[in-house]
Amino acid sequence: MFLTPRHAEIVQMAKDQGRVLVDDLAAHFDVTPQTIRKDLNDLCEQRVLRRIHGGALFPSGIENVEYEARRKIASEEKEAIGKAAARLIPDRASLFINIGTTTEEVSRALLDHDGLMVITNNINVANRMRVYPSIEVVIAGGVVRGSDGGVVGEAAVDFIKQFKVDYAVIGASAIDHDGALLDFDFREVKVAQAIIANARHVILVCDSTKFERTAPVRIGHLSQVDTFITDRCDLSVVRKICSDNEVRLIEASRN
Repeated sequence: MFLTPRHAEIVQMAKDQGRVLVDDLAAHFDVTPQTIRKDLNDLCEQRVLRRIHGGALFPSGIENVEYEARRKIASEEKEAIGKAAARLIPDRASLFINIGTTTEEVSRALLDHDGLMVITNNINVANRMRVYPSIEVVIAGGVVRGSDGGVVGEAAVDFIKQFKVDYAVIGASAIDHDGALLDFDFREVKVAQAIIANARHVILVCDSTKFERTAPVRIGHLSQVDTFITDRCDLSVVRKICSDNEVRLIEASRN
């Protein structure tokens, strides 16, 4: 999937307003309604937006954006976050890598490391890293979620609890302004909580669009992580939470 500049602006408008209308978009971009209808149809086929009569909706707070579409949202920012996280992890470390498109960017940036032991419930991470002989990959057992290759459920939780690792790399679908870390799938949240509880240093990786989203299930709180890496954080309330709880805040796009 490729988002053109107009598509990306339409998505941002839908995210800000909750919905977009064909006539309004045609006037905004100075194009025909037929052009906008095609744009919306393309975005809805890719499950970035949901089509309604006369326009489209941004997915609600109880439904996540389709996985392949999420890969393309803030892709450059996620790459920068991945590289920043990889710089914190030394060779010969043990670590958890959780489900998520940003955590996958961390795994990509770690491929030049030596002697890593990576425990993951993300099939995409395991498949990428398994071919590197300097990296030992251990994958959790459990229910494989067809939408994204995440391994979730009680079996995965029990598996994670067998380990105590140096680092954990986790993501979240949304970050509330009170510092709550949120997600959509209760089964995934239980695995994330086990990962947080069994790592010496927890690294949260989320791009800044997560400040604008919501989700129904609570993973935990920003105060529970040791390092928070994002592309930028313009919210003074979130910066204060980090400062008050000695959470190291790294803004990858500003370094």
